[in-house]
Amino acid sequence: MKDQMIPALTANMGKFQDQLVTAKGEARASVALSNPQTLWFNTGTLCNIECANCYILSSPTNDALVYITADEVSDYLDQLDARNWNVSEIAFTGGEPYMNPEMNEMTRRALDRGYEVLILTNAMRPMMRKSVRDGIAALIADYGDKITFRVSVDHWSETLHDEERGKGAFEKTMDGMGWLRDQGARLAIAGRSMWDETQIEARAGYARLFAEHDFKIDAQDPAMTVIFPEMDETVEVPEITTACWGILDKSPDALMCSSSRMVVKRRGADKPAVLACTLLPYSPEFELGATLEEAETDVHLNHPHCAKFCVLGGASCSG
Repeated sequence: MKDQMIPALTANMGKFQDQLVTAKGEARASVALSNPQTLWFNTGTLCNIECANCYILSSPTNDALVYITADEVSDYLDQLDARNWNVSEIAFTGGEPYMNPEMNEMTRRALDRGYEVLILTNAMRPMMRKSVRDGIAALIADYGDKITFRVSVDHWSETLHDEERGKGAFEKTMDGMGWLRDQGARLAIAGRSMWDETQIEARAGYARLFAEHDFKIDAQDPAMTVIFPEMDETVEVPEITTACWGILDKSPDALMCSSSRMVVKRRGADKPAVLACTLLPYSPEFELGATLEEAETDVHLNHPHCAKFCVLGGASCSG
């Protein structure tokens, strides 16, 4: 992991060093937890495949984040009640969530509390084991559209998807999505903008794929067909100052850290921890504490991802 950080440090030499002040001595922007909507749980970094470019470095051998348990999830659901966050959605990500043997139980506990549930999955073999499928089918039968399965389909073409995820991955994912479709599951997909392709071209390609497989997914709806930009830490980006909100005409309330937190359990830790962001699982300064109360603190935008991925989105605050 240290080797992967060297290009990022070189590209942004001298930046993102001080939590409160930028390299130019300006006040660094921060974001308050103003409207909690989603509590994320990372189910563990183990995955059945190893993608060419995985932001969280998931693989069949990476257990830096270990399996969280259903009882630990329940504890945080209790904390949500105690802290009155008014969260409406519980989301699960990994790794591959269905590697975790308690995934279906965690899902049911969240649904039983009245939350909607979002599950990020590759819909491959871990999900397709018979015992897991039986549990998923029961959950869909009991809760229907309260569960959304957001399946990773990096590209609408088999060739480019498999370029990222390995030969045969596309076919297995289509099989898994087909099974979910037949159960009446609510489906969405997560794609990536790695290739030289416009948003219009990408969404047209996904629309053809959905029509071919009778997937009831709107390719034009960015909430159902999510196309993520790449998080390249080797690219130089500006630091975000308090002045940037006005320059960019953007509110800090629009950032994900104003509306969500993520719970992880690190290998060797006695208890889970709450992070500011789903995109920064390995950055110690974005670990806010063990409880939701501790996680109510402001988040200082002291990482290249904060700038490039969350704030700028192609804009510039050079003024």
